[in-house]
Amino acid sequence: MSPSAIGNLQGAATAIQRRFITLKQGGRCALMPFLMAGDADLATTGRTLLALQAEGADVIELGIPYSDPLADGPVIQAAAARALAAGTTPAKVLELLASLRGQLTLPVVLFTYTNPLLNWGLEPFCHQAAAAGAAGLVVPDLPLEEAERLSPIAAAEGLDLVLLVAPTTPAARMARIAAASRGFTYLVSVTGVTGVRSQLASRVGELVGQLKGFGPTPVAVGFGISSPEQARQVRDWGADGAIVGSALVKRMAAATAAGADPAAAAAAFCAELRRALDA
Repeated sequence: MSPSAIGNLQGAATAIQRRFITLKQGGRCALMPFLMAGDADLATTGRTLLALQAEGADVIELGIPYSDPLADGPVIQAAAARALAAGTTPAKVLELLASLRGQLTLPVVLFTYTNPLLNWGLEPFCHQAAAAGAAGLVVPDLPLEEAERLSPIAAAEGLDLVLLVAPTTPAARMARIAAASRGFTYLVSVTGVTGVRSQLASRVGELVGQLKGFGPTPVAVGFGISSPEQARQVRDWGADGAIVGSALVKRMAAATAAGADPAAAAAAFCAELRRALDA
C-alpha cells in the first residue's frame, strides 16, 4: 500500500480528525499535553487525564512506559522509570483508559515504541487499544516503511497512526510522511530527544508551512515547547496543534516531590497554556 493510500483510507472521520475540524472551524490551535501513564501511579494518571480535559486540553498523548525510550529526554525517561518501578504495564494502561470511558471524552493518543507493539502483536494491540477508548498511536521509532504495515491495521480499528517529521527530514520524504500520517502529522521542533528548551528554532515556522503545503492533514509541533509563550509562538507560525510534554511532566514530578497534588499542578499549567493559545 502506498503512503498516500495509507493517508486516505476510506471511512468516516476519526475522533482526532473530528476534533481538528471543530478547532479549525473555531480558529483555535489544539492544546495537546503529554503525560506518562503510571507516574507516580495509575490513579494519579486517571485524575490528571480528567483534570487536563477540564482545563481545556483538546487531545492528550498518553505515554506507555518503556525501558528504552530512545526519543525521550531525561525528564520523560525518569517518568517512565518511575512508572515501571510502580508496576505499570501496557495492559494496565489500557485498563485505566477503559475505566474512564464516559468521563474522558477527548481523543487520547497512545505514545509507545515498536518493541512493546511487537511483543503484544500488532493486531491484538490495536484491537485492545481501540476497545479501551484510544483514538490514535504515536510510535517514534517506527520508520515510514514499517508504518505501511501498521497503519492499515490501526485504521481498521478506528485508530490514527500519527507519523513524525524531523527538521532533518528531506523534502521528498517529508511529503511521503505527510501523505501517510493520519489524524495529524507530528513535527519534531528540534534535532534530538524530547525536553524543555529555552527557545524554539525559527525554522520551525518554515517547516510548518512546508508540511501544510503537502496536503490538508493538520500539523502539530512537539519536542521542546516548555512555556505558554512558546505554545503561542507555535500557533502564530501556523501550526494546528502544540504538544507539551516534558514541561508538564516536570511540574508533576516537582509537585509530587513537594508533597503536593501532581494532577492539580498539571491542571494549572494546562490552564496557562490554554489561555496563551486563545489569546
